[in-house]
Amino acid sequence: MKLRKVTVFATTALVLSLAATACGSSDKDSSGSGSGGGSKIKVGIKFDQPGLGLKQPDGTYAGFDVDVATYVAGQLGYKPAQIEWVETKSADRENALARGDVKFIAATYSINDERKKKVDFAGPYLLAHQDLLVKSNSTIAKATDLNGKNLCSVTGSTSAQNIHDTIAPKANLRENAGYSECIAALQSGAVDAVTTDDSILAGFAAQDKFKGQFKLAGLKLSNENYGVGVKKGDSATVTKINTALEKMVSSGAWQTAVTKNFGPAGYKNEPAPKIGNIVK
Repeated sequence: MKLRKVTVFATTALVLSLAATACGSSDKDSSGSGSGGGSKIKVGIKFDQPGLGLKQPDGTYAGFDVDVATYVAGQLGYKPAQIEWVETKSADRENALARGDVKFIAATYSINDERKKKVDFAGPYLLAHQDLLVKSNSTIAKATDLNGKNLCSVTGSTSAQNIHDTIAPKANLRENAGYSECIAALQSGAVDAVTTDDSILAGFAAQDKFKGQFKLAGLKLSNENYGVGVKKGDSATVTKINTALEKMVSSGAWQTAVTKNFGPAGYKNEPAPKIGNIVK
């Protein structure tokens, strides 16, 4: 009887020990509060923007924002395999940070005063401009050349309205659900130009299937400072990301990423902006 009691007690202790170990073996972190080791970090990107943030057919991710985010995560102590990519569409970026769904977001996230009320930003890490994408043999050289021409952008786009309302009011505006549809319309000749940020346009034009077909007009119709979004009040993470971005620029990794992702479209990037200079 004594032997049986000892066996029962030992078995019970072993079960409790295994249960405690199992509870402690789950991922230490789901949004990135850890600093490497066996933890993971969730990072928000776009999944549908070639050259910036694109989920590829094989399930991997590519683009300038992906390269920036991977470098930053590495400086925070996370290997690429520890990054969990989360799709963060434009309308949900602030909510994703507020909910803690992601640790930070690198997704063509232009810094402006309204957004700064809701989130904090590190960076900026890229200065983009509104531009036009046209066919390689197009004679369109300035925005006013669009008068009487067909212009495409995404429904509700401020880029399209900027041109249509103030620069070329006689342009025939066509709005589609996504930029892929606009690029297809440009390729077929249904429209004469597509407008949005030059970095986004360059990303589409750099795809193998479009090489040599399109060119950027090279206009600077607006300034778009891309920042890394962080949950409001998380100043410690902002500081760490700024340090990582500074190192990415000084090491040459930033320019390498720009050339790799945008170069095939003839994208003439601005020099890396001053990190920590949060402007509108």
